[in-house]
Amino acid sequence: MGFFDNILEKLGLRKKDQAAAKQPAFGPSGSGAKPGVAQKDDRPMFAPKAISEVDVVKQLEKRAAGKGLNWKVSIVDLLKVLDIDSSREARNELAKELGCPTDLMQDSAKMNTWLHKEVLKRIAANGGNIPANLLD
Repeated sequence: MGFFDNILEKLGLRKKDQAAAKQPAFGPSGSGAKPGVAQKDDRPMFAPKAISEVDVVKQLEKRAAGKGLNWKVSIVDLLKVLDIDSSREARNELAKELGCPTDLMQDSAKMNTWLHKEVLKRIAANGGNIPANLLD
């Protein structure tokens, strides 16, 4: 699992494992029911849930409450709020994973600014509700 996948997992945008996907979607286990085939006795079938947008802002605000962390402007604070390693080495790894330009990697402040914006953009692209003013 990649560093960014860990961020998505912490926000509820990615499942920790795919074990649930391997289970049959219809009928009780051991019933002999075939996925997608209606039961003859009209037992209720399990329908897949629609994926909804995750309220990332609410989650992050709740996690940051009382900690003095400003996740809206700082990649370090964003990672701390999610209880993820925010060390320089960890941020370098995340920046490389997300394709940070090499020239920005040499300047910590520029890399952090790029990384913060990129992480928020990718969270939004994966179903998180990030306000437009944080994506500019």
